[in-house]
Amino acid sequence: MELDDELCLCFHVSKRKVINYLRIERPQRVGQLADCHGAGTGCGWCRLFLQKLFDAAQTPDQPAPKLPSPEEYAHERSGYVRAGKGTPPPGATPVS
Repeated sequence: MELDDELCLCFHVSKRKVINYLRIERPQRVGQLADCHGAGTGCGWCRLFLQKLFDAAQTPDQPAPKLPSPEEYAHERSGYVRAGKGTPPPGATPVS
Protein backbone atom coordinates (compact mmCIF):
# COMPACT_ATOMS: atom_id res chain seq x y z
CA MET A 1 0.00 0.00 0.00
CA GLU A 2 1.37 3.37 -1.04
CA LEU A 3 0.94 6.62 0.92
CA ASP A 4 -1.87 7.96 -1.26
CA ASP A 5 -3.88 4.71 -1.30
CA GLU A 6 -7.08 4.72 0.75
CA LEU A 7 -6.76 3.11 4.15
CA CYS A 8 -10.34 3.87 5.22
CA LEU A 9 -12.48 2.94 2.22
CA CYS A 10 -15.66 4.21 3.88
CA PHE A 11 -14.49 7.80 4.28
CA HIS A 12 -11.71 7.84 1.66
CA VAL A 13 -8.90 8.49 4.16
CA SER A 14 -5.45 7.82 2.72
CA LYS A 15 -2.56 6.18 4.49
CA ARG A 16 -0.73 9.52 4.14
CA LYS A 17 -3.50 11.38 6.02
CA VAL A 18 -3.40 8.87 8.87
CA ILE A 19 0.40 8.98 9.14
CA ASN A 20 0.42 12.78 9.12
CA TYR A 21 -2.37 12.88 11.71
CA LEU A 22 -0.34 10.55 13.94
CA ARG A 23 2.79 12.69 13.49
CA ILE A 24 1.14 16.07 14.04
CA GLU A 25 -1.68 15.38 16.51
CA ARG A 26 0.03 12.59 18.50
CA PRO A 27 -3.16 10.87 19.68
CA GLN A 28 -2.95 9.00 22.97
CA ARG A 29 -5.41 6.24 21.98
CA VAL A 30 -6.03 4.54 18.65
CA GLY A 31 -9.72 5.51 18.91
CA GLN A 32 -8.71 9.14 18.50
CA LEU A 33 -7.89 8.38 14.85
CA ALA A 34 -11.63 8.77 14.26
CA ASP A 35 -10.88 12.50 14.37
CA CYS A 36 -8.84 11.99 11.19
CA HIS A 37 -11.72 12.43 8.72
CA GLY A 38 -13.75 9.66 10.40
CA ALA A 39 -11.19 6.89 9.85
CA GLY A 40 -12.35 3.63 11.39
CA THR A 41 -15.93 4.71 12.06
CA GLY A 42 -17.60 3.12 9.03
CA CYS A 43 -17.62 -0.62 8.40
CA GLY A 44 -14.69 -1.22 10.76
CA TRP A 45 -12.46 -3.04 8.27
CA CYS A 46 -9.57 -0.59 8.59
CA ARG A 47 -9.38 -0.66 12.41
CA LEU A 48 -6.74 -3.40 12.51
CA PHE A 49 -4.58 -1.42 10.08
CA LEU A 50 -5.14 1.82 11.99
CA GLN A 51 -3.98 -0.03 15.11
CA LYS A 52 -0.81 -1.16 13.33
CA LEU A 53 0.01 2.40 12.23
CA PHE A 54 -0.79 3.74 15.70
CA ASP A 55 1.49 1.15 17.33
CA ALA A 56 4.30 1.96 14.90
CA ALA A 57 3.95 5.67 15.70
CA GLN A 58 4.36 4.93 19.42
CA THR A 59 7.76 3.32 18.81
CA PRO A 60 9.48 5.35 16.08
CA ASP A 61 12.45 2.96 15.85
CA GLN A 62 10.06 0.20 14.75
CA PRO A 63 9.85 -0.38 10.97
CA ALA A 64 6.66 0.68 9.20
CA PRO A 65 4.04 -2.07 9.25
CA LYS A 66 3.52 -4.06 6.06
CA LEU A 67 0.06 -3.45 4.62
CA PRO A 68 -1.54 -5.37 1.74
CA SER A 69 -1.70 -4.02 -1.80
CA PRO A 70 -4.75 -1.84 -2.56
CA GLU A 71 -6.26 -4.67 -4.59
CA GLU A 72 -5.79 -7.26 -1.82
CA TYR A 73 -7.04 -4.76 0.74
CA ALA A 74 -10.27 -4.01 -1.19
CA HIS A 75 -10.85 -7.71 -1.91
CA GLU A 76 -10.44 -8.69 1.75
CA ARG A 77 -12.73 -5.86 2.81
CA SER A 78 -15.38 -7.13 0.40
CA GLY A 79 -15.30 -10.53 2.10
CA TYR A 80 -15.49 -8.85 5.51
CA VAL A 81 -18.58 -6.85 4.54
CA ARG A 82 -20.26 -9.79 2.78
CA ALA A 83 -19.76 -11.87 5.92
CA GLY A 84 -21.89 -9.32 7.77
CA LYS A 85 -19.08 -7.95 9.91
CA GLY A 86 -19.61 -4.32 8.93
CA THR A 87 -21.81 -2.04 6.87
CA PRO A 88 -20.21 0.71 4.78
CA PRO A 89 -21.99 4.07 4.94
CA PRO A 90 -23.46 5.77 1.86
CA GLY A 91 -20.68 7.18 -0.31
CA ALA A 92 -18.13 4.54 0.71
CA THR A 93 -16.00 2.76 -1.84
CA PRO A 94 -18.34 0.07 -3.18
CA VAL A 95 -17.86 -3.56 -2.24
CA SER A 96 -16.70 -5.46 -5.31
